[in-house]
Amino acid sequence: MKTGLFGGTFNPIHLGHLKAIKEVKKRFPLDKIYIIPSAIPPHKDQTDVADANERYEMVKMAVKDDSEFKEFVEISDVELKRSGPSYTIDTVLHYKSILPEDSSFYLILGIDAFLEVNTWKLYMNLFDLIPFIIITRSGIENYKKNEGCRAVEEFLFTRISAKYRFNSKISGYVHEYKKTVFMLDIAPLDISSTMIRRDIRENKNIGSLVPVAVNSFIEKKRLYL
Repeated sequence: MKTGLFGGTFNPIHLGHLKAIKEVKKRFPLDKIYIIPSAIPPHKDQTDVADANERYEMVKMAVKDDSEFKEFVEISDVELKRSGPSYTIDTVLHYKSILPEDSSFYLILGIDAFLEVNTWKLYMNLFDLIPFIIITRSGIENYKKNEGCRAVEEFLFTRISAKYRFNSKISGYVHEYKKTVFMLDIAPLDISSTMIRRDIRENKNIGSLVPVAVNSFIEKKRLYL
């Protein structure tokens, strides 16, 4: 069983997140992808973060709206049930402990989150435990000229191990001992949770940025005002 772990604040979840999940499924033959909203994101300013249960409900609504997700996506509340800050290392170890031994795991991250991974708890252990799927923007075909790919390469060489090498056949960085870091290029949607929260405060319509049910929930709960 091949399993993807896609964690994040999802503050709120938006159409860019959903597109990324579909693109990961197309490129990697994953049997299941867990979407894992964080309870207390350790690196976020809590003043602009919606309640964890509200963010969890929005993720459920977003997935329910799209029939494609029913076959392979599951929403996880594992970090909501765990006390204290939501650390990725704890979540990875949790799934490794409860899923079958022959399961293989992938940690799905946007490129911005990956370039901050060195600030995470026990981050070096992650490179020994689980391959990464890094979602980047257009240009992976010519990765040497792509700013995001160069940033990932520099990060790996200077922060993790200079022995990582790019393998064009798999569009990823391989290492003799550590797990592979795959690069997944997708055509970007010009959407971010930060943009959505700003638009809400400015009384702008966000109907084209989030699923219908999520938009209604935000309006009903008067979130991000």
